[in-house]
Amino acid sequence: MKEIGKVLDSSPNNITISVKDYKTFEENKKELQIGRYIQISDGNLNFVVAQIQNIKSTVTTDPESNLKFVLTTQPIGYIESDIFKRGSSLIPSPTEPAFIVDDTSLDIIFKSQAQYNFPFGKIIHSNIDFLIDANKFFSKHIALVGSTGSGKSCTVAKILQDAVGISGKKNLYFERKRNSHVIIFDIHSEYQSAFSLDSAEQFSLNVLDVDTLKLPYWLMNSSELEALFIEGNEMNHHNQISQFKKAVILNKEKHNPGLKENITYDTPVFFDINEVFNYISNINSLTVYKEDDKLLLASLTAKNLEYSEKNLWNLIEFEDSTATSKHELLKAKVSRHGGFYGEFDRFISRLETKLKDKRLKFILDPQKLDNSRYITSDFEGILRQFLGYLDKCNVTIVDLSGIPFEVLSVCVSLISRLVFDFAFHYSKLQHKDSKHNDIPFLIVCEEAHNYVPKSGGAEYNASKKSLERIAKEGRKYGLSLMVVSQRPSEVSETIFSQCNNFISLRLTNVNDQNYVKALMPENSNSVSDILPNLGQGECLIVGDATLIPSVVKLEKPNPEPKSQSINFQDEWKEDWRDIDFTDIIKRWKREVAQK
Repeated sequence: MKEIGKVLDSSPNNITISVKDYKTFEENKKELQIGRYIQISDGNLNFVVAQIQNIKSTVTTDPESNLKFVLTTQPIGYIESDIFKRGSSLIPSPTEPAFIVDDTSLDIIFKSQAQYNFPFGKIIHSNIDFLIDANKFFSKHIALVGSTGSGKSCTVAKILQDAVGISGKKNLYFERKRNSHVIIFDIHSEYQSAFSLDSAEQFSLNVLDVDTLKLPYWLMNSSELEALFIEGNEMNHHNQISQFKKAVILNKEKHNPGLKENITYDTPVFFDINEVFNYISNINSLTVYKEDDKLLLASLTAKNLEYSEKNLWNLIEFEDSTATSKHELLKAKVSRHGGFYGEFDRFISRLETKLKDKRLKFILDPQKLDNSRYITSDFEGILRQFLGYLDKCNVTIVDLSGIPFEVLSVCVSLISRLVFDFAFHYSKLQHKDSKHNDIPFLIVCEEAHNYVPKSGGAEYNASKKSLERIAKEGRKYGLSLMVVSQRPSEVSETIFSQCNNFISLRLTNVNDQNYVKALMPENSNSVSDILPNLGQGECLIVGDATLIPSVVKLEKPNPEPKSQSINFQDEWKEDWRDIDFTDIIKRWKREVAQK
């Protein structure tokens, strides 16, 4: 071992080391870099392993050089009886010698423990493989952050390729289908290319985009339905919720008579949204009026009925009455008795606009191959598409790029909630037989700040509620999250606070840097200062899955996601290119299938 100096000052959080002389520093400059490791004798044949945080020089009277170098390091573990252990229970005394970490010690640190067997790049500035505990990595939530251009998408793709067995465009598990299950919310349509292999490799990929995704509205729960159809800031929104809820429950009971006794607002069974629209329209025509000191009811189809709760609701139907009848009484409503005449005009207008919006066809009018609509009995097939069980797909990509932004949150909420509920009920059935969930799922939330922001309006409530529930409870039921964002300071704090493993690529925004540092364990605070200076593909990884916080560089995935930047200058140097506006506009207007 090469001795480089001695301990000047020692504490549980910092160890200061004086380098012998200028010559020693120059000879070992490659190893004495920020983020690299040194080992320090504790005087009892054991060694403290420390990570270099800072290097500074002071002026001296040394005849060869007037500079003396001092290293500030942070203890991260110790080697005792040829076993590396995390923590700082061993603290060296001043004057104890410090050494460059040799290959034997590196093998003890990174390769001696069998559970650390999942490749995760190489230690920066070295050829040493960095291994993590895959069970602790994937079973506990993961935060992966980095500024635009830092290599975030490639890092995600490489990790997932290693997990499902893709290397060099080859399917490593060609002969035997493995039991891995990954769902990616792909907001920029980047990841399909990273998991598309030659057909001879027999790797099936499940891609769900706006043209193939079937997401019937009747699977939504109360929060999702209200986020889609009800404007939360209108003065009478409480009345809208009350009557919409009543209409939905009654219509579910109408179309599912065998389940009538158990149906609630949240029961995932078919109901006809057009009939619910008719119901609300008919309620909007209902008025209560006085005549000869009597309270009477009138709707589009009846009048002069004595006011009573029974008569009140018997007047309301699911058929469209507005097309054939005209209201004969335009008297002032007495709303405290249940008249709603005209109160839901804006609500009805908004419902009608949504129902006629062709962009929402995949939600409001999804069709089967025989052009029939999805009903309660189709629930299993719908669920299978999200879970990759239609064609035994290890990876399912939900391409959100074509989803209208106003329903993005609802779509993410519905899919993630269905996956959670599946995992929950499957786990409960397994627990009855004293078994555990043997088909765990990883949900990858790309650009998570777009649908689970730290702050925002009611339109984000549904997706935040679903994903925060997974963050808090999913681990018990075999469901894990990988939260990916270029703006970590804008993502829900609840979700990040539940992450046990952090991967940070280059972060240039000061707010994001400080936010990530605050989330990381204390023993990685100092090395996290390197975040703005990381190169492309380099990352800091800390958490339960790693022995020690480390800066590593991952290989590029093969194949790569479509996330590379356009080379503006190269393109601008080329001759003028004419383009066909017709095809662009056809796709824009959805006259052709989007690919």
